[in-house]
Amino acid sequence: MQIINLLSDTGTKPTPGMLQAMMAAEVGDDVFREDPTVNALEEKCAALVGHEAALFCPSGTMTNQIALKVHTRPLDEVICDEMSHIYQYEVGGYAFNSGIGINLIRTDYGILNADQVLAAIKPRFDWLPKSSLVVIENTCNKGGGSTYTLDAIKNIRLVCKNQGLALHLDGARLFNALVETGDTPAAIGAEVDSISICLSKGLGAPVGSVLTGSRDFIAEARRVRKVMGGGMRQAGYLAGAGIYALDHHIERLQEDHVHARQLATALKQLAYTANIRPVQTNIVIFDLEKPATPPHFLEYLKKNGVSASAFGPQTIRFVTHLDVDSRMIAQAIEILQAYSATGNKSQP
Repeated sequence: MQIINLLSDTGTKPTPGMLQAMMAAEVGDDVFREDPTVNALEEKCAALVGHEAALFCPSGTMTNQIALKVHTRPLDEVICDEMSHIYQYEVGGYAFNSGIGINLIRTDYGILNADQVLAAIKPRFDWLPKSSLVVIENTCNKGGGSTYTLDAIKNIRLVCKNQGLALHLDGARLFNALVETGDTPAAIGAEVDSISICLSKGLGAPVGSVLTGSRDFIAEARRVRKVMGGGMRQAGYLAGAGIYALDHHIERLQEDHVHARQLATALKQLAYTANIRPVQTNIVIFDLEKPATPPHFLEYLKKNGVSASAFGPQTIRFVTHLDVDSRMIAQAIEILQAYSATGNKSQP
């Protein structure tokens, strides 16, 4: 049975062209900065967002954690949305790695505004952590792939500049956002101090994220990467996939967004679904109406060749990507429609 993978865009397989680029990559020892393909990827990413330098890492969690470490000192705090990846999915690394606190802001879909950031900054008292960093996530995973406008980022940047805070962008699905907003990577880069660019989600590379920033920032980031165990050797085989992804897989992200909207449109017609979050990019989050439950629903999908994930007590997430084509989306919609007629009736 063919599996329609709506579980995540992290499960994509390298395309034939990407595999060819990987096997053709010239490699060296990246710890000694002698891997030419890694160097080329870092230079490409830095130039793309208008930053001075970049650093290739195994994961987006590592690039985020390195950024937190370099931007802060122990007893500082980071301001972010409560849906942020650095809070939800990085094992409390902000405390473990950096000895800092976290100041959470609650929003509807994970998108902060400048007034909220300003209100969250703590006064300088001995008994309070020092607010020193703001992190925004674009797109926001738990927010349903929600995006920041360039103006919103500019307004947050102005607050950070006036208050002496750094601004880090967790750009896990940055290019998903950019193909929707039409903004350029350099326009975003001009408004933030550092960016984590994930290559292994919608862009389709098998492994890796790139951290960008100033030359001094990346020099310190390189030391932190080493102490975290992130120094790699012949990583050019992976960097080659990243270069290919940036050259060939950005514009096609719009196809994933079309597929996500098709799923959302179909879900709105089904009696067992509710509270479908606004679909801006490639993530669809919705709730199940009782008596339907995620375990039963996901088991039904699995038996019919569709994989997905629970995202809360009554919540499901679908993610579209380059391994799911329009024919698969049509098939998935038929399976969802059939649950109303058959699967949901067997719910205990």
